Amino acid sequence: MEIKQHLVVHPSKAIIGTKSKLLKGKTVVLCICGSVAAVKSPEIARELMRNGADVHAVMSREAMRIIHPHLMEWATGNPVVTRLTGKVEHIALCEGADLVIVAPATANTISKIAHGICDTAVTIIVSTALGRKIPVIIAPAMHESLYKNPFVSENVEKLKKSGIVVVEPEIEGGRAKIASTSRIVGAIINLFTPRSLEGRKVLITAGPTREHMDDVKFLSTPSSGKMGIALAEECAAAGADVTLVLGPTFISPPQGVRVVNVISCEEMMRAVLSLLEERYDIIFLSAAPPDFTFSERQRGKISSDLEELNVRLVKSPRIISEVRKHAPDSIIVGFKAEFGVSAEELVERAYRRLLENDLDFIVANDVSRTDIGFCSDFNEVYIVDRRRNVLHIPRSSKREVAREIIRAVLGERHGS
Repeated sequence: MEIKQHLVVHPSKAIIGTKSKLLKGKTVVLCICGSVAAVKSPEIARELMRNGADVHAVMSREAMRIIHPHLMEWATGNPVVTRLTGKVEHIALCEGADLVIVAPATANTISKIAHGICDTAVTIIVSTALGRKIPVIIAPAMHESLYKNPFVSENVEKLKKSGIVVVEPEIEGGRAKIASTSRIVGAIINLFTPRSLEGRKVLITAGPTREHMDDVKFLSTPSSGKMGIALAEECAAAGADVTLVLGPTFISPPQGVRVVNVISCEEMMRAVLSLLEERYDIIFLSAAPPDFTFSERQRGKISSDLEELNVRLVKSPRIISEVRKHAPDSIIVGFKAEFGVSAEELVERAYRRLLENDLDFIVANDVSRTDIGFCSDFNEVYIVDRRRNVLHIPRSSKREVAREIIRAVLGERHGS
C-alpha cells in the first residue's frame, strides 16, 4: 500500500496573523533566560505570531528549570533550540532571522552579551546576530537591586550604545519586572516601521472628554482613545515628533510621545489652540468629545434624593472648526463617526464635514458595529480627501489602520 507523505503544519501556527499583518513575513528568534519571568515567554511568542511573525524559541539551561521546552514548541509551532549540535543551530537560525529578542534577559546574560561571552545557546545566538547586523532587543527582568547594580547598569548602557534596543522593565515592589507583552511586541513592530515621518511634527487629539454636571456625574462618549493612541504610536515609530492631547482613558499612551492630559472639551480646545502657537506638519483630530455640554456645572454632588432634575445642554466647543484658522499650512485630518448608516451615506456625511471645516482628509467609520470602533482593537474606515477620492480600509487592527491613514496622507495610498 502506498503511503503518501503530507506536509503537516503545526496547529499552533493557525493564530499567525489573526490580529494584524504588521509582522507578516518576519522571523523572530525568541531567546529565553532563567528568570521567573520566563513564564511570560509563551504569551510573548503567541502575541508576536498573532501579529504575523514566525517565532523560533531558544532556551538556556536555566530557563528550562522554569518552563519546559515542550511548552515553547507548543507556543511557537517550531522545534526549540536548547543546545548547539552539529546542526550549527546558531548559524542556521540567524541566516533566516529578521530579529533576535531576549525576553526575559537576566543580569547574567546581559553582562555576558556586553562582554562577548558565548557559553550558552542564548548568548552565542545573540553574538552571531550582532555579527550579522541582525537587530537585537532585550527585555530585562530581575530584582530591582540587581538592575541598579552599577556594573549591570553599565552593561545595559553598553548594549544600548552598541545599537541593542532595551525595553525597560517596570519597577514595582522591589522588582524590575519584565515589560508588558504589549510593550515588548510594540517595540518589535516599531523597529520594522518605515521612517516615513522623519523630522516632521505631528499633533493628535484622542479619547473622550467628560462634561461634568456636578463633581461626580458627567456626560461622555464610549471612546477609549485607542485609535488616536495607535496613530501616536505609529507616527512616533515613523520618526515624527508627536504631541498627543489625550482625554480621560484607561489606555496608556506610547513612550516617546509628549502627552497633554485634559478632561473637558473646553480644556482640549484650550490645549490645542495653545499648542498651535507652534507649527505642526500634520494634525489628526481623532478625539470623540460629546457634542453637548452642561450650561452650568454644579459644585459638589447633586443629591440623589431629588425626584426630578432639569438640566440645560449647550453645544460643546467645536475644535475641528477652529484648527484651520490657527494652522493654515498644516495637513489636517478629521474623523467622523456615524451610527448605522450605509457606506455611501457615511462617505457623503464625512465629505460634507471635510468641506465645512476646510480639512485635507477625513476618516469615517460606523460605530454601530460591535466588532470595530469604540473600545475595540479593530476598525474599518473610509478615508476621503478634498477631491472626494475614497479609500476603504477593511477591518484591521487600529495600528494597521493608523499606518494606512498615514500612507494616504503622504500620498502612498490613493482612493478612487
